[in-house]
Amino acid sequence: MSDVIASPSTRRKALEKGVDLDSRAKELGRTTLGPEDLSAAPAPRTSAGDTSYWDVDHSAFGPVSEEPMSRFAQVAARNLGAANALIPQVTHHDRADVTAIESLRKAWRAEAEGRGIKLTALAFHVMALARTLRDFPRFNASLAPDGKTLILKDYIHIGIAVDTPHGLMVPVIRNADHKGLWQISAEIADLAARAKARKIAPDEMGGASMTISNLGGIGGLGFTPIVNPPELAILGITRTETVTLWDNDTPRPVPMVPLDLSYDHRVINGAEAARFMARYAKSIASPQQMIV
Repeated sequence: MSDVIASPSTRRKALEKGVDLDSRAKELGRTTLGPEDLSAAPAPRTSAGDTSYWDVDHSAFGPVSEEPMSRFAQVAARNLGAANALIPQVTHHDRADVTAIESLRKAWRAEAEGRGIKLTALAFHVMALARTLRDFPRFNASLAPDGKTLILKDYIHIGIAVDTPHGLMVPVIRNADHKGLWQISAEIADLAARAKARKIAPDEMGGASMTISNLGGIGGLGFTPIVNPPELAILGITRTETVTLWDNDTPRPVPMVPLDLSYDHRVINGAEAARFMARYAKSIASPQQMIV
């Protein structure tokens, strides 16, 4: 009996094409063959951009079922795959003290309820990011397709990644640097609700200066968000944790939020990213200054 491992469909195709599986396995130096190995001159299995070698008959290894991806999810998958392959991306990790933010949220809870608004930490992050983008214009830019021109933007629109049953959507808060905390909070709630209900219009999702991907309500210590071109950077946020800091010899527990900034290294270097995050963390730690 042959020692070659191949699915029934591969064996059937080999029979139809007159391919001897033992000879082909010896030629390729393998014992496992798939349908892509049956051509007279198999393509290199590591060709850039060629995913034909991923075409595996998974049912040969056990029970499977299929779930079609939505058209929206297919488009997002292609865009993210291209971005990850073409952009030299680096992620800078930092954290910020949210003591003052949590105090303000608690103090303003009654007012928020009176306004019919849930005051989340994300609203403060949007304000801080808008303010920091004003101070660091290279982050509020896009690189032209030819890679020769940097397009600097005189507006600040913040994308908010929303996890929905039909895929990730990124509605945009326009002119975030001209809006107050309550207005931003209301817009976040409205955009998220309509995104989950698939009621976001196409013109509400494009043109962001930068995107925030917030996993704080789920968990995690950090992650590496993928830059969403033509943006040059994306900010990831995860769950706030209590960190012990020291005042001389005295330990002090401080609630701090992990921050992950991924950026396009063709335009932004590590020192710029570190300065950007230092300024951003300072704004988060002193939210009263932003509000004033």
